[in-house]
Amino acid sequence: MAKKRPQTKAKRPQITDGEVPVVGAREPCPCGSGRRYKACHGRAAAHAVTELVQRPFEGLPGEGDWVALRELVPAATVELPLKGGLPEGVPSVTLATVLPMAWPALRRDDGSVLLGLQNDTASGDISRDLADTLQRALTADPGTPVQGRRAPAEGPRLQDLLDPEGVFEPVVHAGFEFWVPDAENATPEVTASLERANAAAIPTAKLQGVDAAYWCETPDKNHLRWVMPYPEEQLLDALARLHAAGKSSLGEGTRLVGSFRAHGLTVPVWDLPSGVTADDVEKPAAEFAERLSAALASDAPLTADERRARGGLTNRQVTLS
Repeated sequence: MAKKRPQTKAKRPQITDGEVPVVGAREPCPCGSGRRYKACHGRAAAHAVTELVQRPFEGLPGEGDWVALRELVPAATVELPLKGGLPEGVPSVTLATVLPMAWPALRRDDGSVLLGLQNDTASGDISRDLADTLQRALTADPGTPVQGRRAPAEGPRLQDLLDPEGVFEPVVHAGFEFWVPDAENATPEVTASLERANAAAIPTAKLQGVDAAYWCETPDKNHLRWVMPYPEEQLLDALARLHAAGKSSLGEGTRLVGSFRAHGLTVPVWDLPSGVTADDVEKPAAEFAERLSAALASDAPLTADERRARGGLTNRQVTLS
């Protein structure tokens, strides 16, 4: 009998980790291993896109305002400066809290780009997801929305695309009319979305004398929500010192009631009487900022009263993200 020739499998071309494209989970891995993507390079990619980034906006100008617009402010816009300037055919890039039909981004007919901030994201890094959406919006056809997707794990973040020397100056709006430059010619779907969004918007104003502090009006009482950049433990100690000393309010009838946690930052919240406006708390907020600065500088152990105050503040924390 003739000897059987030994069968040899043709070697598949091997590519490096950095060149492996993203494919479907059940498709063969492009690296040539013969395994499905989800069991090969897809494992590392999935881990990279789901690993939570605690402070996704860290390093961007106006980090506190990014957090506020993501979690607290209904209607606001900010002009975004890009590294190297705007591409040809793109007259402006504007960050918006919300876009019609919850679109992640929109390339308008004139070529300008609107980037939505308050959308669900597919990974644990909001900055990377937003950067991916922004890049696709910059090259989208004018007049088309951009849909969300899972951003590549090695893709850029906002910190890579935005000008680090640029300013971040939110403009708070009473409603969402900025969606449509020509409301009379808006589609019925956009018009209906605009009406729903305006009906749900809570009156909000940004304080001018301190950073990242936002006043809002509700039927029963008003509030001040102030995103602060300090380490959480240090900030809670400082707030406890002021609270125990009776110096944590913003004037008569106001009360520090607790705080939010959002994207790695702490957001103290004050209840305000319904008649107190944003203008009314400008001066008290500036004075509180001075008291807080002094309290943050103290490294003395907390007294018994201050520890009790800190415990109360800690128990009244709510995590938003």
